[in-house]
Amino acid sequence: MADIFPVLHTPRFLLRHISGADVGQVFRGLSHPQVTAYYGISYTSQEATQAQIDWYQELLDQQTGIWWGICLQETPGELLGACGFYEWNKDNRNTDMGYWLLPEHWGSGAMQECLHAILQHAFSQMHLHRVEAEVEPENTPSSRLLLKLGFQLEGTRRQCEWKNGHFVDLEYYSLLASELK
Repeated sequence: MADIFPVLHTPRFLLRHISGADVGQVFRGLSHPQVTAYYGISYTSQEATQAQIDWYQELLDQQTGIWWGICLQETPGELLGACGFYEWNKDNRNTDMGYWLLPEHWGSGAMQECLHAILQHAFSQMHLHRVEAEVEPENTPSSRLLLKLGFQLEGTRRQCEWKNGHFVDLEYYSLLASELK
């Protein structure tokens, strides 16, 4: 990755670096019960949420991933959500993808538009061959989103993650560079 953060633009959204100044908005998302119902992390305070901000920066510093803050073009200081890549394996040219969005923006096509932009960046600028995503089976909106983007369901890993006091299944999806719509 370049030393300069790759700001991305879509028709409606600006995808930008997430900084310490965004901690309150990240907390708003990652403390919201609807957002965290299927997301792997939640926070109970802004102070604790700093760990997520630090993780975003650590990915950049160690060149193991990159996450963008999602903003409307006209309000670049206000995060609606975030999306990005982690566990970037340069030898195998693949990465995992994650995302979250505040509920008031669900169903607007926001995440589809933003994920398409970061996937284009992944395949053209990061020279990735494969992007993976994991989804809890009950999270059907996320599964539908991935299928719209051209991902294929590869299978289900049974009870592979401990969450909220019990094991959960995860469905695994993948998209190859040649399959991006």
